[in-house]
Amino acid sequence: MATATIDETDGAHLSPGLASRIITLIAVAIPPLGILIVAGSFWGVAVTPVDLGLLLVLYVVPGLGITIGFHRYFTHKSFETSNPVRAVLAILGAMTTQGPVSQWVSDHRKHHAYSDVEGDPHSPHVGFGAGVLGAVRGLWHSHVGWLFSTKGLVVRTRFGRDLTADKLLRVIDRMYFVWVALGFAIPYAIGYSIDGVSGGLQAMVWGGLVRIALFQHVTWSVNSICHMFGRRTYATRDESRNNWVLALPSLGEAWHNNHHAFPSSAEHGLDRRQLDLSAFLINQMERVGLVWDVKRVDVAARLRRRVGEANAD
Repeated sequence: MATATIDETDGAHLSPGLASRIITLIAVAIPPLGILIVAGSFWGVAVTPVDLGLLLVLYVVPGLGITIGFHRYFTHKSFETSNPVRAVLAILGAMTTQGPVSQWVSDHRKHHAYSDVEGDPHSPHVGFGAGVLGAVRGLWHSHVGWLFSTKGLVVRTRFGRDLTADKLLRVIDRMYFVWVALGFAIPYAIGYSIDGVSGGLQAMVWGGLVRIALFQHVTWSVNSICHMFGRRTYATRDESRNNWVLALPSLGEAWHNNHHAFPSSAEHGLDRRQLDLSAFLINQMERVGLVWDVKRVDVAARLRRRVGEANAD
């Protein structure tokens, strides 16, 4: 998404420009409208297996561009890989419409630098007052409100200098809207090949609009729910929490307390029965040589950080 042009500050006193707000509004509002289109235009029409298949595949594959690419690789350098794999991860991540990789990474690195204190772009705990109303305001801000107030204000040369200096990523960032369009063109083309224009439009709704809406809200839930509800297994200076309900739809990102305790770990699901699809795929990519130097947390380090009996809220 477009971002405001700012000087060499944290951007804390600024707000996104008009163009950024409009683009963000479109990205937030249009996908849920896809669900309404399904309920209206396609009311009474059975959803085809192709539609559901496209929804699942295009939810997971570009989603892995965020979890494995934008987050674990580009933000935290949890492993090393080749330029072709880097390019694929950056393009897939852009297809989720969560912004160019340099913006996404810069925002997230600032979140870790100021997690749940003043300066965090999307903390639910800073500046919203006490009581139920304050909690609701904080939850709203961390889930979606920050997209209109603090998203993209980070100076990328401070939190993302390595990305802005990367020629490959600069090219991919400049073509951001091409990758967004590709995320709609792929399901349309598949649906069109099966059932003409109507099939293409229906497939684009499920494989484009609906899957974007679902994945965006799951991602935002890691910012909001996983900083308010769940278990704190490891000692951290913030309010990050593990939430098992979101583990599968977030592709492993909801083991958020684990992640904040060990940010560079390629594995977020550190304990038994903590499902982490992204870590599983990183392990498989390592086995076939697509990635290497994968960072993991040893048992001794985990034991030192455990808080005893995990607290549940």
